[in-house]
Amino acid sequence: MSISYEEMKRKLEKYNQMQIMSNYEKLDDKTKTELAEQIERIDFEQINDLYKTAKEEVSFENDVIEPISYIEKDKLNNEELEKYLKLGESAIKEGKYSVVTMAGGQGTRLGHSGPKGTFDIGLDSHKSIFEILVDTIKEASEKYNVLIPWYIMTSKENNEQTKEFFEKNNYFNYNKDYIKFFEQGKLPMCDEQGKILVNEKGIIKEASDGHGGIFQSMKRNSITEDMKQRGVEWAFIGPVDNVLVKMVDPILLGAVIDKKVLAGGKSVVKANPSEKVGVFCKRNGKPGVVEYTEISKEMSEQVNEEGELVFGESHINCNLFNVQAIEEVANKNLPYHVAHKKASYLDENGNLVVPDKPNAYKFESFIFDAFDMLNDMTILRVKREEEFAPVKNAEGTDSPETARELYKKFYNMQ
Repeated sequence: MSISYEEMKRKLEKYNQMQIMSNYEKLDDKTKTELAEQIERIDFEQINDLYKTAKEEVSFENDVIEPISYIEKDKLNNEELEKYLKLGESAIKEGKYSVVTMAGGQGTRLGHSGPKGTFDIGLDSHKSIFEILVDTIKEASEKYNVLIPWYIMTSKENNEQTKEFFEKNNYFNYNKDYIKFFEQGKLPMCDEQGKILVNEKGIIKEASDGHGGIFQSMKRNSITEDMKQRGVEWAFIGPVDNVLVKMVDPILLGAVIDKKVLAGGKSVVKANPSEKVGVFCKRNGKPGVVEYTEISKEMSEQVNEEGELVFGESHINCNLFNVQAIEEVANKNLPYHVAHKKASYLDENGNLVVPDKPNAYKFESFIFDAFDMLNDMTILRVKREEEFAPVKNAEGTDSPETARELYKKFYNMQ
């Protein structure tokens, strides 16, 4: 065991979290070891601080929020297009480009029992989301005559299943030496009194630390080290659930290189002023994303001379970072956001409590908070119907049905 029973007790008593040990005697040896490893690893000081922030009212009044400039892909003239393509394609051909996919989620909301990337959206080919994504990497690798490294961030829950899925499918005929898996980070959940929850197994209940945790996960798992050894300078980071994502886009890469910045992102125009999406902006002079909860009705409805929304550039989580920027962000701490959630837990008598209303705090960081650490970034506005078909809900908006229709329409499969 990594930490003794006495050491565990001392640590938990110090932070007033002894409820974690209340069912300890009922645990088998394997679970006791798992709990000991959690207690040794977790920064309880950090959890205390995060709990305090959960109780504070967040105010954005003093932030200066301004619109951000962007490049519209569809309005580039031939000269600009040529310039960006040449810069981007040259970097890709030289092996300086990689793709990172955030695939830690399960397909529970879709009624699917495996990792979200293994979900079949209902195409005639029955391709899983992972296969749809790897197709674009294979196509780019053939086009540019280079093998593009693909890094896949899984979670503790789906890591083994994801690896097995790739093995079973022979890595979709892509070179397996160029596919690497790594796990995302987790943080304990606590109740409204700041007590860390215990899950059904009798160990600490943890939840993913949000997509902003990817920077530290890449550092912790030596992904950035692997990138540097391969001569990779750029990484496209995006989620697994967008089946129209252009993970290898020389135009975005070329524009970022041309502007001499360390990051870029793609935007689509907000569907309407009240669409619940974060939008790109300048916050206190730095690039950022303002959440729909942080922006006033007046700002969200504001239009310019052309009648376009002033704050209309939706962040669709298509991000491009220089490896140097990833390392810099990983060495700093992104701010954590607090979510009030319903979370079942074991009480001190070992009974499972299933709440009917939010009872716990989950702490997560967001990838776009990293933009604030950069002096500038390049935003490329693209068309929603060409690059954004998310699979998030079982039915209705952003469902397999809507994603499938967009995919088939884009690839002329109707």
